[in-house]
Amino acid sequence: MKRPLIACIAALVGGAPAFAADLYVEDPAPVVVPGGWYLRGHLGMSNQKLGSMHHPLMDQVELHEFLDEGSFDSAPLAGVGVGYQFNDWLRLDGIVEYRGKADYSALDRYGHTTPGGPVWDATNDYDGAKSEWLLMANAYVDIGDWYGVKPYVGAGIGASRNTISRFRDVNVPTQGVAYAGDESTWNFAWALHAGVAYQATERLAIDFGYSYVDLGDAKTGRIRSYDNTVNEGPMNFDHITSHDFKLGMRYALQ
Repeated sequence: MKRPLIACIAALVGGAPAFAADLYVEDPAPVVVPGGWYLRGHLGMSNQKLGSMHHPLMDQVELHEFLDEGSFDSAPLAGVGVGYQFNDWLRLDGIVEYRGKADYSALDRYGHTTPGGPVWDATNDYDGAKSEWLLMANAYVDIGDWYGVKPYVGAGIGASRNTISRFRDVNVPTQGVAYAGDESTWNFAWALHAGVAYQATERLAIDFGYSYVDLGDAKTGRIRSYDNTVNEGPMNFDHITSHDFKLGMRYALQ
């Protein structure tokens, strides 16, 4: 705020009112200390990878191999959370994220050995879907501020509820079909983050981020054949990871 120095000028120079009224001094700008609570939300896409798929029956055949070890399609994700900015470089937040169904497919074959070499008896075409609820606490370091552009890195730990649904095993040569019920399991999860935010307004930041997420394992329900002659344990999905790309917003509450 500007303030006329009428009294000072009058005291020093005997005061010409018209001259004194034209002189002003600038008050120091208020110091803004970053910090406080904020809300956040984001949308994005997951790009997931499976470490391995295994069932005990696979160990009971003489020969077994995967022709396609299995992969997940990309799937949408959405999350919300609340955080606290401690200073201009450190912040923490907690999020709840739903990761939509990602379709899955794989192909294997099994057989036996003969004096003339291996004989492959049949194949299994697997398909299904996977989704998660992810709960995670994260810490971030904002590296700097270049005209409102703020790159950051971070890490998080939490838990993931991994669900396998619509699992099916189709054995085309033998015309066999087996199914498994939906099953959910909780796993320890962790993540590494990197991204860049743009301070659009005093309270609103636009955030483009990347996360590498380790979601743990998953499994199906018990596997049953279409004629119910086979009733076996679940198919196991081991070491599920994902490369996530997200666009989000953070809104400071003070």
